[in-house]
This record gives sequence, C-alpha cells and structure tokens, in this order.
Amino acid sequence: MRVGVDATPLLGQRSGVGRYLGGLLSGLHQIDSDVEPVLTLFSIRGQVPVPWPAGTVPAPRRAPARLLNKMWARVPFPPVELLTGRVDVFHATNFVLPPLARAAGVVTVHDLTYLRFPETVDEQVRAYRHLVPDALRRAARVVTVSRTIADELIAEYSLAPEAVVVAPNGVGPEWGLAEPLSEERRRELGLPDRYLLFVGNREPRKNLGTLIRAHASARRADPAVPPLVVVGPAGWGDAWGGQQPDPEHTVLLGFLDDEDLRGTVTGATAVCVPSLYEGFGLPVVEAMAAGVRVLASDIPTHREVSGGLATLVPVQDVNAWSEVLVGLRHAEDDGGAAAAARRAHTRAFTWQRCAQAHLEAYRAAATGT
Repeated sequence: MRVGVDATPLLGQRSGVGRYLGGLLSGLHQIDSDVEPVLTLFSIRGQVPVPWPAGTVPAPRRAPARLLNKMWARVPFPPVELLTGRVDVFHATNFVLPPLARAAGVVTVHDLTYLRFPETVDEQVRAYRHLVPDALRRAARVVTVSRTIADELIAEYSLAPEAVVVAPNGVGPEWGLAEPLSEERRRELGLPDRYLLFVGNREPRKNLGTLIRAHASARRADPAVPPLVVVGPAGWGDAWGGQQPDPEHTVLLGFLDDEDLRGTVTGATAVCVPSLYEGFGLPVVEAMAAGVRVLASDIPTHREVSGGLATLVPVQDVNAWSEVLVGLRHAEDDGGAAAAARRAHTRAFTWQRCAQAHLEAYRAAATGT
C-alpha cells in the first residue's frame, strides 16, 4: 500500500510534530508493514532529509505550501496526487489535509490549541479554525495522539467515534539507556552540576512565565533550589509571560541534538512541564523513560500520559509551583524504585505501537471500512 505522507515537519529543527513523524516512520519500518511511505514536502526551500528515513521514498515533486494554500482556498485543485504520484492513502501529519483525487485521506489533529487558547498561537495556527473542518470533511480517518484529544475532537466536531483513531506518541529505547552528560560536555554547554529543566519551544502556550516566577520565589525561600535550564528554540509571542528570567540563575540553551538532549534530561534534578495545554506531552514521557522526576501542570493530557507518576501542579498557581520546587530538596529519596516505576510505565509508549494504530487507520481508509 502506497501512502503519501506530508513530511514537511521533518525539515529543519524538529519540533514535537517532527519528532512524532520521525518516530512514526521508524515504527512503520520496524513492524515490517506493507506500507510504502511516499514523503511529500510542501516546501521548496527546506533542505531535504538526508538520508531519507528507512523504508521511505521521496515524492517525485514538491511545491510551496503558501502557493498551494492560496489555490486551495479558491478551488479544491490541484489534488495532492500531482505531487505524490499514485497513492492509496494520503496522510496529512499536521492538521491540514489537501484536496485528493482518488486517494483516501487520513489527518492527524494533535490538539485544539487554535480553539482553546487562540491567544497563544501565531496567525498560521489560528487559521486551523477554518482549515481543520475542511480536513475532517475530506478524511476517512482522523488520528489523535491521546484519548483526551480524541474526546475533545469528537465533541467539538460531532465526529463518529469509530472514525477517530488514538495513536499515542512513542519513546525510543535510547531514552531508557541514556546517561547524564559527561562533565566535560556539561561544562561546554554551560550546565551547572544540579539543575531544573524545561524542554520545548519558547511560546506562550508553554506557560514559562509561571515557571519563571515560581523559580524566583522558590530561590528566595531557599537559595539551594537549583538553577533553571531552558532547552528549545525560540518560538513566538511573549514566551515569558511578562517576566524575564533571572540571567544569574537561568541558563538558555536553545535547540539541542538528540544525544545532548537525552543527556541533559537524564542529568536533571527534575523536568518541569508547566504547559497551559498539550495534545500529548512528549517531554513528560521522555523524562519518565529516563527515570527522571517530572513536575507537570495538572491538565488532562498530563494526567493521561503520566499514569499517576508525575507531580501534577495547578497550572498557573505560582505559589504551588514554588512550594513544589522548594520541596524537592526535602522530598523522600527518589532513587531506584521511583525511577524504575517511571521507566516501566513508559514502556507501553513505543513507536511500533503508534505505527500499528496508524496502519489500521490507513487500511480502514483505503478499504472504506
């Protein structure tokens, strides 16, 4: 079965959607399915992935999304098969499903931020308010990365539950084998010996302002609270919520490659995930897979994926976050048993399992069942 795949998220520094797509393609290859992914790039500027992911082939043509979107806003032409060639299914991996000729459509809707928190996203994402309904009308199957988002989507758009497939993100086995960075590499990156860690794009939805305020308050109460390290690319808008981080006790690292990221996560005292809203919460599961303590906002997706093994904190309660950060120093030993429980919980989150759910969606879409 030939499946066209929107591979645009693989270009450049990979955000959460790029990591989802990379993991999915790896999982499809590992389960030895009958799927031949045809990777389609809606861009003419981005550097193509080299090498292409194992088991995939590039589409014969590529075109810029900006031009295509202008055309598609007027008429449902050209169909995506003019880029992919003949495919049985086209999988739109990032909210927007283009017009189709004969292929069946599958679309992944990662979250409903564009509806729930429109003030936290840029203009391109706010346009999903109009584009996602079109995608849902075209799609034979809709994929979500958590049960929470599936339920939201069904309720918001009155979808038939059988048309929605839940395919949780995975965590590669390398996370369970990760070791803290060497002292030499830690010094090269400017990392302190002990640190709290945030991983993600610096954007308003991530609620960094609450974490920054709580960290400053915690250090006033107890100067032994470790510095805060922020890993991830700059996003958009007021990422800090009007509160600039203290440069003396905050380290901004920017984007890290996979190996450095795993080592940085594994060496953290705790990973902090204060998001206002998430579709899945990959940093939560990756940190837990490495055995690391997680402090996360008390939102439905974090409850779902953490399995009761993360410390959940009211989303924008600075005092509550501050108390948790201070309390880390006096918490019970968080060694062997707790770390082992976190690792064991995350073993259910594999890219093979994710790929199997997608494979079922592709087959159902292709056969019309």
